[in-house]
Amino acid sequence: MGEHTEARVILDNIATAAEIFGRHDEHLALMERALGIRVVTRGEEVIIIGPPEQVAQAREVFNQLQDFYRAGNRLTLHEINYAIKAVRAGMQEALSNLAREVTLVTARGKQVKPKTLGQKQYIEAIRKHDIVFAIGPAGTGKTYLAVVMAIRALRNKEVNRLVLTRPAVEAGEKLGFLPGDLQEKVDPYLRPLYDSLYDVLGVENTQKYLERHVIEIAPLAYMRGRTLDDAFIILDEAQNTTDQQMKMFLTRLGFGSRAVITGDITQIDLPKGQVSGLVHAQKVLARVNGIAFCYLTGEDIVRHPLVQEIIRAYEEGS
Repeated sequence: MGEHTEARVILDNIATAAEIFGRHDEHLALMERALGIRVVTRGEEVIIIGPPEQVAQAREVFNQLQDFYRAGNRLTLHEINYAIKAVRAGMQEALSNLAREVTLVTARGKQVKPKTLGQKQYIEAIRKHDIVFAIGPAGTGKTYLAVVMAIRALRNKEVNRLVLTRPAVEAGEKLGFLPGDLQEKVDPYLRPLYDSLYDVLGVENTQKYLERHVIEIAPLAYMRGRTLDDAFIILDEAQNTTDQQMKMFLTRLGFGSRAVITGDITQIDLPKGQVSGLVHAQKVLARVNGIAFCYLTGEDIVRHPLVQEIIRAYEEGS
C-alpha cells in the first residue's frame, strides 16, 4: 500500500457544503471514485485522505467548486465531473472562467453560460464568423447554444429575424403515415427547435415572434429559391442533408446574415449510398476564410452523466 496523506478544506458555510456534497453526498461519491481518495466531512470541514497527488487534485477540485458556487452558480454532477477532468488536465481555472461568462439571460431569468471549454470555443466562433459548423454527439448543446446566440443577435439588433430549419428525413417512420396536413406532418421534425425557443424566450414570446414572422421555423425544402438578408439562420440535423441540399442552404445567405449549421455525423439517416452534405462540406469548405468548424466531443455532453458513458460504449463497440 502506498503512502497516504491528509488535507483539510474549510468551506464558507453549511449551504456551500450542502451544494458541493450533493444530494445524499452523490458529488462526494463521484470525487472519491474518480480521484481514488476518501472524504470525511464534519460540518463545513472536509478531510481528504489518499495518495499525495490525488489529495492535492481533490483539494483543488473543492476550491474550484467553491469559487464556482460563490459566483452564483448551481452545482450538478456535470460541474463536479468537469472540475475533476479540468484539474487532472492542469486547467486550474477552467470552471471559474466558465462561471464569469453569461451569454444570455432567458425570459425566466436563467443565466445561460458555456458549461465546457468546447462550448465556450463554439460560442466564440459564432461571435467571430459568419458561418459556423458545429459537429458533435447528442447532448453537447449544439442546437441550444445556436438558438441562444441567435436570440442574442436579435436582441442586440444585429439581425432582423431568425430562420430555423431542419431536413425532414425519416428515421424509421414514413411521413405519409403521420396524420394531418403537410405542416402537421413536418412539425414533429421541427419540435426540438420549438423546445429550445420556448426555453430561451418563453412560449408566449415565441408565439408572438412567430406570428410577426420575426422567427420562422420551416423544413429545409422551404428554403429553396430564397435569399435571406439580415437574418440569423440555423440549419439543425445537417448530417441528414444531401450535398446538393447543403449547397442550396449555404447559398441562401444574403447581406448581413449569419448561419450556424449543426449535426452529428455518427447519426446519419440518409438512404444507403447517399453522401451526407455535412460530411461533404467538411472536405470542400475546410479552407474557406470566414467559415469555422467546431468539433464538440463526449467531454462536452451536458445531459445526464450516463449519456457520456453510453456514447463512449457505442463508439468502442462499433
